[in-house]
Amino acid sequence: MKIKHSLLAVLLCSMAFLTTGLVAESPADLAMAPAKAALEAGNGQAEDYLALLEAQGEDAYAFDFFTTSMLWTVIAAALVFLMHLGFATLEAGLTRSKNTVNILFKNCFIIAIGIVSYAVIGFNTHYPGDFNGWFSIGSMIGDLNADGGNTFGYGGVGLAMTGYGDFIFQAMFAATAATIVSGAVAERVKLGSFMIFATLLVALAYPVVGSWHWGGGWLGGLNDGNGFKDFAGSAVVHAFGGFAALACVIILGPRAGKYTENGIKPILGHSMPLAAIGVFLLFLGWFGFNGGSVLSADPSGIGLVFTTTALAACGGALASMAVSWIFLKKPDLSMALNGFLAGLVGITANADIVSAGGSIVIGLVAGVIVVFSIIFFDKIKIDDPVGAISVHGVCGVWGILACALFDVTDSGYTLVGQLIGVAAGGVAAFAFSFIVFGILKVVMGVRVSAEEEAEGLDISEHGQEAYPDFASSAR
Repeated sequence: MKIKHSLLAVLLCSMAFLTTGLVAESPADLAMAPAKAALEAGNGQAEDYLALLEAQGEDAYAFDFFTTSMLWTVIAAALVFLMHLGFATLEAGLTRSKNTVNILFKNCFIIAIGIVSYAVIGFNTHYPGDFNGWFSIGSMIGDLNADGGNTFGYGGVGLAMTGYGDFIFQAMFAATAATIVSGAVAERVKLGSFMIFATLLVALAYPVVGSWHWGGGWLGGLNDGNGFKDFAGSAVVHAFGGFAALACVIILGPRAGKYTENGIKPILGHSMPLAAIGVFLLFLGWFGFNGGSVLSADPSGIGLVFTTTALAACGGALASMAVSWIFLKKPDLSMALNGFLAGLVGITANADIVSAGGSIVIGLVAGVIVVFSIIFFDKIKIDDPVGAISVHGVCGVWGILACALFDVTDSGYTLVGQLIGVAAGGVAAFAFSFIVFGILKVVMGVRVSAEEEAEGLDISEHGQEAYPDFASSAR
């Protein structure tokens, strides 16, 4: 009996010692324990893995999360890149065949200049660090792995990516604003003038306005100090691009023959299949646009954002289908396509703070808004071939206001604060574009001649046709 009691005492003491040791160990120590055991067992690769974990410091326990998050970030960046193909095919499909090469060329230029200029000046202007909250011009990116290419040194667990991951994801956003303008000014803008304008817009205007919100600028003081809410860019990207497009269209004027003494003459796009492909590519890419803005692989965040994004898009499409059918007497495919995009733009600001039901309502309202907005701009002779001003500008404003109306997290966002933020971005985009595009009009002109417009920009600007085998068909 004494032996049994002694053994029991030893066992209890051992358990107490082990329990005390486990409690004393930090999460980082526990994370490295398997690697240390493998090292002691003579595993040749364990030393490298142990060094990798030790570099994480107190965040070593979450290294697998960091790796997964970084992988998700670059996948999301690739999905946002795919959106540029969506914009290109949507714009080409909703315009005439004689301008297809021009549309595609502009979109090629936009993504190229967008990424390069974002590296040269944009990224460090967008995220200037400690600045006056309004304006700071950055320099070329350096070694973005300097704070830890395989550690949490760049942004911690909350921003679970490397510096290069952050750059490439944000770079894909940068060109979007100019792409929005491209569709609105299609079929009559001079290529050279547009290229200069697009370069200045993505290299300077977008990063500066973006720094007001995402770079720690003055918008953080809105909503009683709770900060301006724009999760993935309803204002910073979409409304910005929409109001920039509005300024350019006002200066450029409508396409020849669009507005006559007898009323509005519809100018139909040449390929609704291309337009539909473009919208579905944009829908797919938006999962990266919004989902990547979680800034990590947080499963609850990504699941919620994917769901609200999809529901809002579908709500927007259903609403635009119904409203256009009622008011235009026929189910209009172009309105349905823009309804998807309207819902997507509307949810972009608030995808992480609304419920499933709220996201559907946000999409439904956006789908109604976009139909009447497109009709309104046509009535006041603002010629926007693809509806970009309505989809991105008007619905972008709605998405920002919806943050205050549908927030289920009680974060304190107010209609006044949200309105101030989106108005500031919109006014800045409009003013910058009106001034720069106006100067270009005086210096070199922004519109092709009447003869070039009638012939088509593919021939006059590029000397080639998108569909040479069908050149004799209606254009």
